[in-house]
Amino acid sequence: MPAERFHHVTNWVFDLDNTLYPPAARLFDQIEIRMTHFVMQALGIERTEADRLRRHYWALYGTTLAGLMHEHDVDPGPYLTEVHDISLDHLAPDPALRAGIAALPGRKIVYTNGCAPYAERVVAARGLSGLFDGIYGVEHAAYRPKPDRPAFETVFARADITPARAAMFEDDPRNLAVPHALGMRTVHVAPAPVEAPHIEHHTDDLAGFLTALRR
Repeated sequence: MPAERFHHVTNWVFDLDNTLYPPAARLFDQIEIRMTHFVMQALGIERTEADRLRRHYWALYGTTLAGLMHEHDVDPGPYLTEVHDISLDHLAPDPALRAGIAALPGRKIVYTNGCAPYAERVVAARGLSGLFDGIYGVEHAAYRPKPDRPAFETVFARADITPARAAMFEDDPRNLAVPHALGMRTVHVAPAPVEAPHIEHHTDDLAGFLTALRR
């Protein structure tokens, strides 16, 4: 474990979905259903086309919301409320993850393309409340999503994050490109590794990775 590569890190940035909880919880399955329904209602289209647009906008703009705002001038507030109104029954507290995050030196934040109220619910369900110096959603970046560089720069400025002394933990490989360019340590959190120049580390066990950093 390359613990020595993190000795300088005092700013820790964690994505939320499929990062602070395992993908097996399948929360995004619920969110995607609600996204598709919102697109159907907002644009007056059938489910198949709404589902296609949802995926297309995610690929092109970074999030479905960004595409809806850019292409259709959709109000982000109702969208974020609607799509994140999901059950968290599949989440459970993770004492090992809590201990691993608590032991990290310096500032710790959550930064998600979802909204902050949803992130706060997930953090609480995972037993991680009180660990973070801030929880930031897409609304804190003027609704610009990761992987856009200005989104990262806006949130990092608000959160007082110094990239040269920071690490980013994220399940979506494309969202690690800008952090790497800014000088951050990058950790891909996912079941399978992805080879890319901007991905320095991979783990399928975030709690274990953080614990190993203390050794």
